[in-house]
Amino acid sequence: MNVKNAHPSSFRDPSGYVFVENGNIKRVINPIYFKQYKALTDSGFYDVLFKNNLLIPHEELSNTPEKIIIQAEKIPYVTYPYEWSFNMYKEAALLTLKLQKYSLEHGFSLKDASAFNITFHKGRAVFIDTLSFDFYTEDSPWRAYKQFITHFFGPLVLAHYHGAQQLKLLSNFMDGIPVKMISSMLPLKTKLSPVLYSNIHLLAKLEDKHNEDYKGEAKQATLSKKGQLNIIQSLYDYIKKIDLKEHSEWGNYYDKINYTNDAFVKKSDIINTWVNTLKPERLIDVGGNDGTFVRKLERSVEIALVCDIDNNAVDFNHKTSKLKKEQFMLAFLLDVLNPSPAIGLNNTERDSFLKRIEAFEPDIVFALAVIHHMSLSGNVPFNASAKFFSSFSKYLIIEFPKRDDSWVQRLLNNKADFKHYFEFYNIDNFESSYLNYFELVEKKEIQNSERVLYLLKKK
Repeated sequence: MNVKNAHPSSFRDPSGYVFVENGNIKRVINPIYFKQYKALTDSGFYDVLFKNNLLIPHEELSNTPEKIIIQAEKIPYVTYPYEWSFNMYKEAALLTLKLQKYSLEHGFSLKDASAFNITFHKGRAVFIDTLSFDFYTEDSPWRAYKQFITHFFGPLVLAHYHGAQQLKLLSNFMDGIPVKMISSMLPLKTKLSPVLYSNIHLLAKLEDKHNEDYKGEAKQATLSKKGQLNIIQSLYDYIKKIDLKEHSEWGNYYDKINYTNDAFVKKSDIINTWVNTLKPERLIDVGGNDGTFVRKLERSVEIALVCDIDNNAVDFNHKTSKLKKEQFMLAFLLDVLNPSPAIGLNNTERDSFLKRIEAFEPDIVFALAVIHHMSLSGNVPFNASAKFFSSFSKYLIIEFPKRDDSWVQRLLNNKADFKHYFEFYNIDNFESSYLNYFELVEKKEIQNSERVLYLLKKK
């Protein structure tokens, strides 16, 4: 294995690099990190993190004087920070602080605190960068402190004051949101908060001062271990209490559609019949709200991705999964009109939603109560949405709300000035467009509703 096969983001860490072989995630450890790796392994440090589900487990495949190769437990689908709900983001931030506290207590320290070092697996946040741990140097400050502020603390505080959309900023600032930008976006009253002043406003001020004073020599700051632990604890306590002030339509979503209880049950029964026939192991529910219809499945699946545009719905779904210990469920944010793009150097460091979902290879895709939003809110032609779903669907269960559906009427009323254009929205046009990409397996009217379910197979 040579470095040409390294993952495109591996250039950021000289300690080693990641590569994929036969679908398995492997990591080469370079000699520069041998001493740390041996200490972390021999002391049982790694094992404790594995057992407590804090660090993704790995096994050692080979160990030579030139390199060590380890293989990590496979994660079926990796989400990125800008796809997490507010409380998922909080969970990732708190995990990072827990790891730094534990590291300090055992003679180590995180050398970086990137939000991209964490993803969600088996219902919880997990750290995935095995080589992020280094030896702690006495009286040295946390070298990743500023990165933690720009990747975690700053985005969470911005979301608290300005809404969950602020969490998407990391897609534009992979190296962290600039401290000066965070400081400038916060209300003036936040300067009265000791935690916000010292960790954001003062940090921004000091950054400016150092830039002005810099004459080619950097002063080495000192901080006792106790002082560092105090800072970590204050950040932990603040983040744990922080909340989101915004509301969404999700809370009473099911009250706004014209389902009767019988229709709701009938919809679930139809879906179950088709799923039981197809026996999928992997599925994705696009626009899956709080995961209701996946939880109603009679047949268990290996993993279910449930994504939605609404932060509160994703938050609720993730919380429910944790409470019920549903390790098969993975919730995340997705805007079907603007899926996560590929970003980073050469647009290769972080994969797009479409590339990741194609690699995930879902056996079946749910698109329930999505098409009218795409067509009427996003002006997406049926042919374009059909092409989108066909790019990653073997089988597609899609729901079509007719023009008399209450949600459709609500959306059409908002488009009154362009009524003529939206005459395309009808069941005949929908079917003719989708059958260009799919074969019709079965079509079922949902009784006592204005909705129709389709089971389609990609051509």
